Amino acid sequence: MSEAQSAAASATTYTIDPAHSNAHFKVRHMMIANVRGEFGKVAGTVRFDSAHPEASEIVAEIDVNSINTREPQRDAHLKSADFLDAANHPTIRFQSKKAQAAGPGAYKVTGDLTIRGVTREVVLTVDGPTPENKDPWGVARSGAEATAKISRKDFGLNWNQALEAGGVLVGDHVDITIDVELMKA
Repeated sequence: MSEAQSAAASATTYTIDPAHSNAHFKVRHMMIANVRGEFGKVAGTVRFDSAHPEASEIVAEIDVNSINTREPQRDAHLKSADFLDAANHPTIRFQSKKAQAAGPGAYKVTGDLTIRGVTREVVLTVDGPTPENKDPWGVARSGAEATAKISRKDFGLNWNQALEAGGVLVGDHVDITIDVELMKA
């Protein structure tokens, strides 16, 4: 058996549980405070190999229409063509290209993030996966958290409004946190 076949054989495949996973974000509003929101619908698969993290793979998709910032008018604006353009780009997608250990239980995962039809390489800092635990129905589960910071302008999210006192309404940098619960396939 080749090294690649051996690595594939030791990998565990998980499905992201949409009922127990979400993606959070925060961005500076009016240059004074952070506004937080989340996408409630996250799905995908994770193939994790603790012995060979470089053989691990992640594919995650986020439903843009599941955005919630606790303000319906803001949510509608974020779904509009000014920002995420949900009518034409209903999904945000991450596809890993490289994973490497970054300490005990920590990994750096490089991949392509596609938002609004624009793909850029990003690096996720991943904490986990946690040790498996069986739920009451016998399904092995694990969890992980991934974080990244992106420039929204890198993805064509350029809308903004100048403030009378100087500065802009919406900050450029977006902090992302993705919490996933994984079910063993």
